[in-house]
Amino acid sequence: METLTGLVELFAVVAVAAVAPLVAALIPHQRVPQVVLLILGGILIGPQVLGLQPLQEVELVSNVGLGFVFLLAGFEIDPAALLARAGKLALVAWVAAAILSTVVVGALAAIGYVAAFVPVALALTTSALGTVLPILREQGMLDGPVGRYFVAAGATGELLPILAIAVFLGVNSRLAALISIAAIGAIALALAVAPRMLHGRRLAHIVAQGADSTGQTTLRWSMLLLIGLLVLAGEFGLDVVLGALLAGAVLRRWAPGDAQAFEAKLDAVGYGFFIPVFFVVAGMEMDLRSILESPERLFVFLTLLLVVRGLPVLVVYRRALGLRQRTQLMLFTATTLPLVVALTQIGLNNGTMLPENAAALVGAGVLSVLVFPFLAVFINRPAERAREAVVLPEVE
Repeated sequence: METLTGLVELFAVVAVAAVAPLVAALIPHQRVPQVVLLILGGILIGPQVLGLQPLQEVELVSNVGLGFVFLLAGFEIDPAALLARAGKLALVAWVAAAILSTVVVGALAAIGYVAAFVPVALALTTSALGTVLPILREQGMLDGPVGRYFVAAGATGELLPILAIAVFLGVNSRLAALISIAAIGAIALALAVAPRMLHGRRLAHIVAQGADSTGQTTLRWSMLLLIGLLVLAGEFGLDVVLGALLAGAVLRRWAPGDAQAFEAKLDAVGYGFFIPVFFVVAGMEMDLRSILESPERLFVFLTLLLVVRGLPVLVVYRRALGLRQRTQLMLFTATTLPLVVALTQIGLNNGTMLPENAAALVGAGVLSVLVFPFLAVFINRPAERAREAVVLPEVE
């Protein structure tokens, strides 16, 4: 009976995921990201509107979806780009945001507005690389200058907070956390170089030969890698997001000759099922009651996300991008959600975070996903019209 209930709930979640792209296509003259519709759909079917409460079976699928969000984000990250100008600018912008966050949250803690200093301060420095990437792809902005700079900025805004979570908020001591990070990093590095060691051997030939058959060997091994590194990260006491990011980075090295076809398979599995489920469940888990009781906190944290994470972007990238593109990058970079959810759960579990602040932070994260990318895409529309205007008509 419980299994049947789980299937019914999963059906409702998948129904929202299936309807979202249709609704997005039917909205005239608007470019509403599907992520926004998925979260709103989750709120609609959730416990505080239509009464569906996420069950354990659906939560499991959602957690795999979270893993896929970061796996695909890690697959997009080019280590060479992080060492280039885009990566250096991203690091400077994140450090500036971390300093600003420390000052702002310290002031809020001094007046008693914030109790959990470290989780809140880290939450304000995060970016939702995996959440924004589908929007950039959907709008054709990923290969442009804003998209290229955002990949580096988003990676920095996820990787550095994740490492900070492991060191400052992990279940282990700081020394043990550093050793754990080094250990799982070494495992990921060994997995990354494994294909070179197997190159030319029969096993590598079998895997490559079955990549496009019913065996789907490369895809199955990719799933094994993702779940394996998620388990390893959890066993080491680290945030599982770190394991998913590392899995994506490893897969970038594993990619066979036709990397685009391989990425298309990952997209089909991730965006076709697991990732939409994650965003719908995130909407279902929003605590609307706490937000309605203290609505001003939501807008305070939403403003702080834009100021703390976004404002340094306007300054740091002033020589790299024009004002319009910097504004877009600021809005994309200030968009956050998955790590905010993780940080609020940590703060609630150790009893340091006020419940109303946890709900307001998650609500601000959801609202940032709803509002900031929409504004960035809206800003992009005049530029697209200008490009269309200079296209010469074909000569008959």
